[in-house]
Order: sequence, then structure tokens, then C-alpha cells
Amino acid sequence: MINPFPIHIADDDLIDLRTRLDRTRLPEPGTDPAQGIDPDRLRSLLDVWREQDWRALEQRWNAIPHFRATLDGLDIAFWHVRSPEPDALPLLLTHGWPGSVLEFEDMIGPLTDPVAHGGSASDAFHVVVPALPGYGFSGRPDEKGWHYGRTAQAWLTLMTELGYERFGVHGGDWGSHVSTEVALLAPERVVGLHSTMPVANPLPEDFATDDPGEKRILAKREQFFRGGIPHVTIQGALPQTFGYSMLDSPAGLAAWLGWHMDEFAADRGVTQHRQAENIALYWFTRTGASAARWYWEGIRFGPLTAEEQNAQPVEVPSAFTLFPGEPSGTARTWAERRYRNIVAWHEMERGGHFPGWEHPDVLTSEIRGAFRHARG
Repeated sequence: MINPFPIHIADDDLIDLRTRLDRTRLPEPGTDPAQGIDPDRLRSLLDVWREQDWRALEQRWNAIPHFRATLDGLDIAFWHVRSPEPDALPLLLTHGWPGSVLEFEDMIGPLTDPVAHGGSASDAFHVVVPALPGYGFSGRPDEKGWHYGRTAQAWLTLMTELGYERFGVHGGDWGSHVSTEVALLAPERVVGLHSTMPVANPLPEDFATDDPGEKRILAKREQFFRGGIPHVTIQGALPQTFGYSMLDSPAGLAAWLGWHMDEFAADRGVTQHRQAENIALYWFTRTGASAARWYWEGIRFGPLTAEEQNAQPVEVPSAFTLFPGEPSGTARTWAERRYRNIVAWHEMERGGHFPGWEHPDVLTSEIRGAFRHARG
């Protein structure tokens, strides 16, 4: 059953946050910038958070139709905005970490009502934006197994309950994994896939390439993966132990999420106000640990290697928009082995891991173009 779900945080929680922020203790600066977020940078972010008007945010977000549905025993919260255009295409948007549904907030209007935003009625979508299990106002799983495969099954059920038999999918980060899995599970229902992060790794022989572009991507990946990836290593190994500080310390949560939002964006392209909104959503919904647990689940679900990924080919029409600030790049030749029907491959000049925040107009335009083949 689908029910409206207005957002409202208790006054006691707002007072508790204020008290904790006022009693924050920060360490001395690190001896090397590579050690993590600088105290001055964090102090600035905490000041923005401290001045935040949460009630105004609630009002803003509640203006978007927000619902909850029980899927596979877990409550899933989602925005569902129908277009005024009768021939609009249903579109399922899935976020990742350290983001949230807020990544798509600025795009909902242009996607659902393109005419009102200078576009064409033929590009309209009915938009569904669910919060991943353990994120935002979705339920926090109390059992193992809520990986992106199980989530994809839940998304298919959600679209069925909403009356959408055929639809498009889009995602970045974990959203790309979920969207890819949806396309694998129900290719007859998915009219197309768009992603900013293809789930396709290089084969061993790809490291001997002579192609200059592929060499640059491999060098970028080597730099990113050198010494391990902190958020994958920590959250993939001990999300429960790590999660205590995420739920008990607003400064700790802000430092962890804020550092990654700075590092994964291009030229710090996510403003501190947007970062503070996203961090507050994690804080008030107590999802720091449950969101981290996605890495523990994802590592154990797979597929992880290029061979395993290519053994699960995606046949639906697929379009990709790649941003240069994305921490780990992907070459088209790698993607083509898994995504067997690539209809568009666009490499942008600017932007990073959070295009919905950094360049929402660009991402909106790319999504519109990606699904024109499916219209009519």
C-alpha cells in the first residue's frame, strides 16, 4: 500500500542537534592535506549547518509529493511527481552515496514539466525518486541481504504498484548499480538506461593499451585506487563499528560526508549549503550506519571483476554521460563489453560525481536526449 508521508522532525531532535553542534571538539590541523578535511573547512561547514532553517527545508521538500510503500517487508520513501503531459515517459531515478534523493531535487520540475522550463512537451517524464534502503526516510534494514540486487527487485515492484509497466532508469554511483540490475532483471520493461557511471571494469589486457585516452583513464583510476579507497575499505569492512560515530557525532558525520562531497565533486562544485542539507538528512534520519552498510552488502553481492560483469550483459538501449571529475573513469571499450546496445556516449568538459547538484541543467538535457529513442 502506498501512503503519503509528510516530513517532520521533532523539536527535541532539533534542540539536541543544536546542543551537540555547540559542544563540538575539533582536532588540530593534520600535517598533510591528504590526511582528510581541514578543521577550518569543517568549521565553515558546521557554521552553515548551525544556521540552517530545517523547518523551511521541510516545507520545501513537502511541496514535492512524498510517499512511503512497504516493499519486500521494508518501508521505502519516495518522491512521485506526475507530469502534466499525458504522453510523459515514466522515469526511475536512483541516487548513491554520499548523496541522497536531494541530488535530483532541482531536476524534478524540468523533467516533469519541460514546457514550463523552456523545453518541449515531448521530453516530459513522470518521475519516481526512491530513497535507497537505509537512506533518508526509507526504512533501515535489520537483516542482511539488502544489496542492489534485492533493491532492484523492490524497485520493479514499486513501479508495478504505481502502474508503470514500462519505464526508463537513471542512476549514478550505487544508483548505476541498481539501474543496471533493473535492466538485467526486466529488460522487457526497461525502455532504456542512462547512467553517469557505467558498471564496467577493465580486463587485465586493457592495462597494456596504447590508446592515449584509455591510458589517461587508467592513470586516473590508479591514483584513485592507490592505497585502497577509504570509504569502500572502512564501510565495506566494519560499517557497524564505524556507524556509531556517524549517529552520535554531527561533526563526525559532517567531516566524513563533507570530505567526500568535496573530493568527488569538480572544483568543490557542491555548495556548503547543499552539503549541509544532505548531511542534515542523514543526521535526522539516523542513516549514517545503514547507508555505510551498502558497501558491506555490495562487496559480497558482486559482480566485482570485469569477467563477472561481462558475464551479465545488458541488452537494453543504454546512454552514458561521463563527467571528468568522476573519481574512477570508464573507457567506452570496457563498457561496450557489458552494455551491448550503447545508443549515446557523451564526455562532458566539466563536472564531477554529483551532476544533479553541480550541473543539473546539463544532466537534465542529457537525460532528455537519452530517452528520445523510446518516445512514441
